[in-house]
Amino acid sequence: MAKTRLPKIPSLLDRKIYKTGQTRGADDDVIYQNRVGRNSTVLIPYAYFDSCKIAPDSEGQFERGFIVLIKPEDYFSNDVLQEEMRQKELVLGENALLFYETRQQWNDHNPEEKGLTPPNSRTNPLGGVYVARVPSTTAANAEKISRGYNTSGLKGAGIRIYEYSSLESTKRCRIQLEYIFWLCVDSKEVMLNENMTEEEINIRSAAIQLAAEEQGLANRDELLQKRIINEDNQSICPLCLSPLSANGFLNRLAQAHGRDVPDLTVTQINLFHIDELKTGEFNHRPYNLGWGHHHCNVVVKDSGIDDTLKWMSEVLKRNTDAGFEID
Repeated sequence: MAKTRLPKIPSLLDRKIYKTGQTRGADDDVIYQNRVGRNSTVLIPYAYFDSCKIAPDSEGQFERGFIVLIKPEDYFSNDVLQEEMRQKELVLGENALLFYETRQQWNDHNPEEKGLTPPNSRTNPLGGVYVARVPSTTAANAEKISRGYNTSGLKGAGIRIYEYSSLESTKRCRIQLEYIFWLCVDSKEVMLNENMTEEEINIRSAAIQLAAEEQGLANRDELLQKRIINEDNQSICPLCLSPLSANGFLNRLAQAHGRDVPDLTVTQINLFHIDELKTGEFNHRPYNLGWGHHHCNVVVKDSGIDDTLKWMSEVLKRNTDAGFEID
């Protein structure tokens, strides 16, 4: 039996929800892939391998494997490390690579002089043993060095380990995020203005709510405790706790007068990680994602909500202690 297609939501909102399953952007100067699925090959710095080697689901396996990045000075100057690698079943060219990031590393352990080759695959066998992203230096008149994963068909070695999420977990996150959207104070009103009919809105929102409930994604107490909704069952910004308007998902960010750019794509409301993304944890998961104001997201950055609130409290106290009035 064919699956019933739900009424469509506005394309901008649909893309916003879809893109939550993609990684952040990356340019050619770094080793990471640019805006790909969160279940892509993960890159694990050797120092964090023990804390990151087990995936959060899929029986502990990363869906597209992993590559461990090893500093060349550690590999060539540390016999103990090479023994550690053997014990951890890490092999250059199979699931590990030497990663050159600095001019000093390149000069001290030049891989080309050693006859080493860069890889041509993200899966075992990798086809080479080293990758390089060494920036240019004006003082020494040295050009940028880029080796491995730098062709149009193979751009980037993989994704940041802390951005990983399995395909199934990503699907669950998208369902929960749309469920949270429909809890905005004016979601139905805004969708009516976006040319969805009342019947379409009711069908879509009810179906998403049902899916969320059936998959255990609509636990009110947990959403409340995680700062994703308030006591009135309304979606809120996890930092400032203000109820969110659905308009913010569709409207571009206001620009400062005289500093506006024509190609701004940032909307007023963006994806918000409650516990921040950081190496050693897998925080792109259900009940850790909400929607928040762009400016609140910028303030939190990678510090996390708790540390940001402590900092804000200290800033306010210093200002009031100095005699400045805060209206």
